[in-house]
Amino acid sequence: MNSVILWRRINLARSPSMYELQYVPLALPFFLFFVGLFVFLVILIQLHVLQFAYAKLGLSSGAALLVLLASLIGSYFNIPIAEFPEREVRSGQVIEFFGMRYIVPLVTDWPRTVIAINIGGAVIPTLLSLYLLVKNWIWSSAALATLVVTIACFLLSQPLPGVGIAIPSLIPPIIAATTALLVARRNVAAVAYVSGSLGTLIGADLLNLGKIQGLGAPVMSIGGAGTFDGIFLTGILAVLLATLSGRA
Repeated sequence: MNSVILWRRINLARSPSMYELQYVPLALPFFLFFVGLFVFLVILIQLHVLQFAYAKLGLSSGAALLVLLASLIGSYFNIPIAEFPEREVRSGQVIEFFGMRYIVPLVTDWPRTVIAINIGGAVIPTLLSLYLLVKNWIWSSAALATLVVTIACFLLSQPLPGVGIAIPSLIPPIIAATTALLVARRNVAAVAYVSGSLGTLIGADLLNLGKIQGLGAPVMSIGGAGTFDGIFLTGILAVLLATLSGRA
């Protein structure tokens, strides 16, 4: 009976608007830090410091910068795919985890958790990973590296009340880079990007969906708050790896 009453209350409550689902996953100072990293890469390219990077990744410099910029802008947008009831949700808070601050969106009359896919942290990295897999034909090495990153992210990720699942931002790029250097003879940067992006999404987000209920998160964004920073840093590190391997 209680479950029936709960579902009736949920059905009577309004559905979240698309506007409420769109928000920057990081607190403003941290988001500006990532914007600064992007600007720093642009400057390095103009100075021809990263002249080897994008050829090694299988992208032109303009295309690679466009992808990174689209990831930053796309982090604001979430596509809802499912929802489940929640007794109480947090709203309009800033949650700190391993030095990073994540935004909990401001919502009202919302007794549920919405599962969404983040454009900048999930859709764009997944599409780019598929492109790199086909372009460089790195299926075996990338699969092995992705498995390692997936297991590591699953073991190190933690449920974070109000946010969902979070992982220290430096963990995915470090593990991805280290594993790629060990398993890939060629295309190290591409393997690092693919394994860091897909491994984080699978290990930290997808495999932990069963732990979401009870955290009071109004939105659990796959590739959003909690994992976006690690995925974006993986992209930055992949560029640097490409430069180092190219010069070597």
